[in-house]
Amino acid sequence: MSDIPRWFSDTLAGHSQWYIERFRKMAREGEDLAGEARLIDAIVAPGSRILDAGCGPGRVGGELFRRGHDVVGVDVDPELIAAAVEDHPGPTWLVADLATLDLPGAGHPEQFDAAVVAGNVMNFIAVGTESGVLRNLDAHVRTDGPIIIGFGLDRGYTIERFDDDIASTDLVVDQRFATWDLRPFTADSGFAVTILRAS
Repeated sequence: MSDIPRWFSDTLAGHSQWYIERFRKMAREGEDLAGEARLIDAIVAPGSRILDAGCGPGRVGGELFRRGHDVVGVDVDPELIAAAVEDHPGPTWLVADLATLDLPGAGHPEQFDAAVVAGNVMNFIAVGTESGVLRNLDAHVRTDGPIIIGFGLDRGYTIERFDDDIASTDLVVDQRFATWDLRPFTADSGFAVTILRAS
């Protein structure tokens, strides 16, 4: 197990700025960047308190905020958080590692109605921390609140390992899809969107 997130250990210098500019360019070109937020918005009640875990430069949390939700976004990368603050004012953006996440200890004690973990976050956290990250998400979301996690299955973290990590927690799988627009998940799917329920 490593305590260094793969976002830092497995990427080249300048990766964070490249990532920020990539999504800024896509937004300028009018690409649809709100798919994840549309799904979350459809699942939760209006005005929900939502944790954007591994929020990156804020595109999902920013859209959820524009749709009327109370959003707190956390990411381990200060560059991404700075971009979120600049590009998506409104939500609370915090630098935090999901492996050691303790928002009550940081002055944010209120539980969340839901959490979203988009953008391949599970592939970028530190190796061996996956089940701990899931337990931390569970601790921050109210009982029976949804935790929606999407990631590609071709980056070393398989669906089987994910399911084993889920089984080591009190979380339960509610539904699973192959895409954020709810296409059916099959054995050949290269991506998984899993809706968990907090205990």
